[in-house]
Amino acid sequence: MKTVVTGGGGFLGSHVVERLQNDGHDVFVARRADYDLTREQDAARLFAEARPEVVFHLAAEVGGIGANRANPGRYWYANLLMGAHVLEQARQANIDKLVLAGTVCAYPKFAPIPFREDDLWNGYPEETNAPYGVAKKSILVGAQAYREQYGLNSIFLLPANLYGPRDNFHETNAHVIADLIRKMTAGDYEVVLWGDGSPTREFLYVEDCVDGLVLAAERYDGPEPVNLGAGKEISIRELAELVADVVGFQGKIVWDTSMPNGQPRRSVDATCARELFGFEARTPLRDGLERTVGWYREHADAVASAQA
Repeated sequence: MKTVVTGGGGFLGSHVVERLQNDGHDVFVARRADYDLTREQDAARLFAEARPEVVFHLAAEVGGIGANRANPGRYWYANLLMGAHVLEQARQANIDKLVLAGTVCAYPKFAPIPFREDDLWNGYPEETNAPYGVAKKSILVGAQAYREQYGLNSIFLLPANLYGPRDNFHETNAHVIADLIRKMTAGDYEVVLWGDGSPTREFLYVEDCVDGLVLAAERYDGPEPVNLGAGKEISIRELAELVADVVGFQGKIVWDTSMPNGQPRRSVDATCARELFGFEARTPLRDGLERTVGWYREHADAVASAQA
């Protein structure tokens, strides 16, 4: 099918593009350099030029705790507008299917663990990433409203924290696994990490997330959001020790407790994804970390040059 992937040059998007191309789809890759989806005219031009039947909206402005603290207004504005413009253009183009990637950051700060879809609206997100999470949650509201009024077939998926090859390893806006790998392979004796290491997270390998997105696109047509996760919760302290073991880091890990921990716990219940479209994560965390570390070591020079 003629398929557009917004954010197709990014971390998750590039993996989705590869999978769709391997499955024989005609894929149009929408990169930010060519289409700034925060601008309505760029979104309209994308749909006019690509004429898609299916759209995967994966474009986002996102980062770790530090990046969210530094850019709360930008993250709210950019993610809200990108989603709104894609929804409106999808409606006007009368496409067959719109797949929207949400975020686990949309869940309330103190939602029961594991997060279940029914708890999405039972509280406010954790403060450091609330603007991003609320913007994404607003897109879910828009998708459900467009389904009700216009019949737009859009689905909304909530992946757990992603990691894997081609992740963002930037010094100031990487997520935790990429940040740990970059720091622990830099050759320094000591690495300083934010918080006290007590928060927990669930991590989903990028290829497993691609499985979920593609399966949902093929088999799910419902209005309700659906989690994608691996069902394994780990503390940041345990994660740091695991990454150190995989990397071979022998130095000292220092916890800077003057910096924020972020959300206390984060893990999702992926029962609905299994029941609705047969999704199950297959990659153990250590295996995924080994693949990610291997990719980073092979491409570290290119990553550093791109950030310079």
